[in-house]
Amino acid sequence: MRKEEVLKSLRGIGLVPVLRAESVDKALALAEAIAAGGVTVLEITMTVPGAIQVMRKLAEQRPDILIGAGTVLDAETARMCILEGAKFVVSPALNLQTIEMCHRYSVAVLPGALTPTEIVTAWQAGADVVKVFPASAMGGAKYLTALKGPLPQVDLIPTGGVSLATAAEFLNAGAFALGVGSDLVDAKAMAAGKPEVVTETARKYLAIVNEHRAAKNA
Repeated sequence: MRKEEVLKSLRGIGLVPVLRAESVDKALALAEAIAAGGVTVLEITMTVPGAIQVMRKLAEQRPDILIGAGTVLDAETARMCILEGAKFVVSPALNLQTIEMCHRYSVAVLPGALTPTEIVTAWQAGADVVKVFPASAMGGAKYLTALKGPLPQVDLIPTGGVSLATAAEFLNAGAFALGVGSDLVDAKAMAAGKPEVVTETARKYLAIVNEHRAAKNA
């Protein structure tokens, strides 16, 4: 899949679940539960034990899922993830060498930034989308609205503080897509043997995205 197609898919789904888990098997089970709800984009964080193995298995077993690598802190890790099937690379902070590596492989890169200076620096360095993290620490959707005023050309994915209660606010503020953590990637529900809880939450998020687009296009 070409980078342009990856970015189109990210915008199309409108959600990037940030998958964290204690093991490969738990990560795979979470991925299945999320995908069952119609969300076929996943960011596998490097904090997951065996994260590379998770990416490899998903790439082989679920080609319908758009797999990204998350919490990527350096160019070497980015390259390793790309070679194992990651179609986009996300980081919590700005690392220019990681952007360069992703460009070398024509892979979408979503570096993290928080201040206007960091965001513009990331954009000028070639970020395809900038991850605003942690968005909640700066006021949530109101902060995104403030950023989009002078920076309408920069695509932003807010992460941190995104929930079913706040998702619509972030979308109305101009989010390219939403980075969603534990509110969707519910490890407790999985541990309780209730993957259907995660699946239903995924459906609810998709419904919010679709309602936003319907209202915007009305």
